[in-house]
Amino acid sequence: MADWFSNLHPALQALIRVVLFILPIFLALPLVIWYERRLLSWMQDRIGPNRVGNITFSRTSRFVPDFLKGRKFKLFGIPQVLADGVKSFFKEDLAPTAVDRLLYFLAPAVFLFPAFLLGATIPWGPFRQLTPIADIDAGVLFIIAVSSLGVYGVVFAGYSSNNKYSLLGGLRSSAQLISYELGMGMSLAAIVMAAGSLRPTQILADQQGPLWGFVPVFANWNVLTPYGFIAAIIFFICMVAETNRAPFDLPEAESELVAGYNTEYSTKKWVLFMMGEYVGMLTYGTILATLFFGGYYLLPFPFGYLAATYPASADLWRILDWLNGNSILGPVWLFLKVYMVISGFIWMRATLPRLRYDQLMSLGWKSLLPLATANLIVVALWIVITRVYGPAWALLSVLVAAVILYFLYRAISRLNEPKDEVSTERRGIIMVDAAPRRPEPPQAPESPAVAS
Repeated sequence: MADWFSNLHPALQALIRVVLFILPIFLALPLVIWYERRLLSWMQDRIGPNRVGNITFSRTSRFVPDFLKGRKFKLFGIPQVLADGVKSFFKEDLAPTAVDRLLYFLAPAVFLFPAFLLGATIPWGPFRQLTPIADIDAGVLFIIAVSSLGVYGVVFAGYSSNNKYSLLGGLRSSAQLISYELGMGMSLAAIVMAAGSLRPTQILADQQGPLWGFVPVFANWNVLTPYGFIAAIIFFICMVAETNRAPFDLPEAESELVAGYNTEYSTKKWVLFMMGEYVGMLTYGTILATLFFGGYYLLPFPFGYLAATYPASADLWRILDWLNGNSILGPVWLFLKVYMVISGFIWMRATLPRLRYDQLMSLGWKSLLPLATANLIVVALWIVITRVYGPAWALLSVLVAAVILYFLYRAISRLNEPKDEVSTERRGIIMVDAAPRRPEPPQAPESPAVAS
């Protein structure tokens, strides 16, 4: 099979890689939408879609085989998503007369295309001939560059709709994505510097080495390192903002902008915007799992090293190594990690309220970007001192640098705080005015006889 694939034309090989990457995303898309609706219903004490697709065979019909009579088959509402999609394609497609028709119809495709393109350099299994689609040298830079293209679809939609709410949504999205791309880029720069490569495949291979460089019984998953843990949190927050998901859904805030940039879109074009959001969630989840959580490897243990170190149980370690990620089960483990990331997306939507616009910009510029920059400085310091003096001195130097950067950040934050004069005046607020009291009638003075 490998020889047959190697003898194919390079263009045909690339086409097969594309199909093997895109087809599972299309198949998983209805399941992700259904899972979000179900999980949100459980979190909000509702039922959610559970009726469509349930089949009950007749007990008396002569056209039903005996082994099926009276049996019930439940699909738990999964075909509800397919029914909604079919309904959307048969609805009347309306387009306002005053729109810029070229950009108006181009915007959904421009929004959807980068979501698929994001995963072109991400390996989804140990089969190097089939994945990734293109193992380019600047893979991480490619991811950052493509992620910035999604904003064009939103801006085109907002500008071409000739609607003030849509235009405001497009402007919000452009400012939001530019702000959070900086934090995302700095968080990925720390991982690239630690791995010494921009290739996602090389970063994944680097995560199979000894933890922190000197703990051989654990794999060096980036999320298990201090710098990788901080970078993973920053990257997760930034990718939620990049996909316009709650609580960062300011470009389509219904309480302020009706529906934001897609106010004037309906039926098939609106479905493309929704597909772009969910495909972005899947591809960003794949990137997060690959760069921070060991990719298609299930557990952070170097079973090959354990087999060589403990030969008495070498057969067990080899079996676990085969199950861990060196087999056809690798894509399954990657899907499970993406499933956990999608659950985090939904959990945040059900838990956190929408941020104000100033809070959203303040989080990106004043918190995430400085933290990612400090993390990058610490990683650079760790690498330099490790190569010159060794890991022990590097650990001590990194701790000292982290403490200094923390207190420096606190000092700068206090300088930027508004200095209000402390007021000692006490004020009260009456929420409801009390009804005026009626004056009491004057009492007659007591007579002296009664008083005696």
